[in-house]
Amino acid sequence: MITSVLTQKKTPSQLQLYIPGTNCPLQSQVSLAKLTSFRVGGPAQWYVAPRSLEDLQASFQWAHYQKLPLTLLGAGSNLLVSDIGLPGLVICTRYLRHTHFDADTGRITASAGVPIARLAWQAAKRGWEGLEWAVGIPGTVGGAVVMNAGAHKSSTADLLFHTDVLSPDGSMAQLTSQDLGFSYRTSILQGSDRIVTQATFQLKPGAEPKQVRSLTSQHLSKRHTTQPYHLPSCGSVFRNPDPYAAGWLIEQIGLKGYQIGVVRAAFNQQRDTARSVTFVSHVLVINTI
Repeated sequence: MITSVLTQKKTPSQLQLYIPGTNCPLQSQVSLAKLTSFRVGGPAQWYVAPRSLEDLQASFQWAHYQKLPLTLLGAGSNLLVSDIGLPGLVICTRYLRHTHFDADTGRITASAGVPIARLAWQAAKRGWEGLEWAVGIPGTVGGAVVMNAGAHKSSTADLLFHTDVLSPDGSMAQLTSQDLGFSYRTSILQGSDRIVTQATFQLKPGAEPKQVRSLTSQHLSKRHTTQPYHLPSCGSVFRNPDPYAAGWLIEQIGLKGYQIGVVRAAFNQQRDTARSVTFVSHVLVINTI
């Protein structure tokens, strides 16, 4: 139950609700299928898309005060939403897109909602080396930090200088790469009640932009030959169990292309339900254990 008074602002067609202290609308029953790369899932009970750090802080604190379950949504590229939707408040960070390049230190600071692929291109155009591998990652900076996103034998942990995180009480803290306890596709922020607001990466400026762009393009081309970018999917779902590759294991047990409805182990051909996607993943997990 929502117990505090929400700010009401009149629009030409309706009465709009706002979380106190913010300038972004609070919406109810927003479909999450259109906000995730799987293109499946039910609605968010409450949904807000902050456009500033202040709005993010106020929204986070409001959800905490209301004792609402909280879900952070970036690009929605590594998220499978249940068909019944998500309870509580969904905070979408995709409008938090500030970036700053410090030529003196070679550091890039980017807000949580900045697409990591876009950041890779921006760095490449300046001749800054280090983020070429990230051009094919469909997520945001915030998500990349939380899960230690990586590709081509590189990862977020290799470049992260520090990240700013927000706690439910509104306090901010700055954590280094060492503080985050990074390992393969994990960090201590997973399952934590703190959220990433921005991150600073240490790159190597001074290279020839044409060369950095070329390597970045090569990485992207390789991703396009192995990933169905034109279809609903979230890219690579399974972690690679060292020393094997998940894709190789799926092929070995004969489940490459395994299909339920229109959902396949390899890619999601068309729109289906979260239940179908979950079931395919469940079958694959059982067969690879």
